[in-house]
Amino acid sequence: MSAVPPQAVVDLHTHSLRSDGRETPAEVVAAAAAAGVDVIALTDHDVYSGWAEADVAGTRLGVTVVPGVEVSCRWRGISVHLLGYLPDPTHRGLLAELEESRASRDTRLRRMVDLLAAEGYPISYEEVLQEAGPDATLGRPHVADVLVRNGVLADRSAAFETLLVPGSPFYVSHYAPDPVRATELVVAAGGVPVMAHPFASTRGRVVEESLIEEMAQAGLAGLEVDHRDHGPAEHARAERTATRLGLLRTGSSDYHGSGKPNRLAENTTRPEVLEQILERGSGTPLLGAPLGARRRA
Repeated sequence: MSAVPPQAVVDLHTHSLRSDGRETPAEVVAAAAAAGVDVIALTDHDVYSGWAEADVAGTRLGVTVVPGVEVSCRWRGISVHLLGYLPDPTHRGLLAELEESRASRDTRLRRMVDLLAAEGYPISYEEVLQEAGPDATLGRPHVADVLVRNGVLADRSAAFETLLVPGSPFYVSHYAPDPVRATELVVAAGGVPVMAHPFASTRGRVVEESLIEEMAQAGLAGLEVDHRDHGPAEHARAERTATRLGLLRTGSSDYHGSGKPNRLAENTTRPEVLEQILERGSGTPLLGAPLGARRRA
């Protein structure tokens, strides 16, 4: 395997419109190239469908693409996001969990839209499907975008703080695997599991460290320490937890295009950490350009 160049700019958490991003996988790769990013991971929620397009764009633009997925989990009512790098997309156990999550999301969103429409909000399930596009993993951001487009709210953040927040009369939960089980499945698929923004309290309640310990015992490889939703105290806590448990420390943008203010490479992962991730992953090869390739204009 090629070594990761020591000067490489590495962003290991991005989303396309195959889940809740606003750009195609090719556009995400092009944005990375324009931002001077050498390596990105495409980590759409519960779906692999953007990998092939990202591969073609990365090869053309000189960007290396780490194939990934963000597994939506739940623990004691708390949302937990598990990044899986380099998993085998045909692994039956992991694939079955992702498919069940997506099917549950579809049913859940239809119910949420029905509840909103019944209260007079201008929204239909057909509009949500149109907003998401084909093959996308449906989520609350797509409902939020329709509400924004129809003039109900100013932006996604307002939607997630009011109508779509857990506890709202319009909120409906969905199936999500236990994070320890999800960690085991990512490892079984030859992937490398990293817990995303573990202490992002601005998103709601955060998990107890006992869960992270269980996940580490199940094969968790790292924590996403550097993330815009970690303030100084959360960052320090994530650093301490990673050190105590012997976990890798990653940094990422969690880029969604215009869907969120996050900008590519606002947080990055050290090249030597990416090297360790690549050494551990065996489920699927890198996509796009070879490591160290010079981008073409």
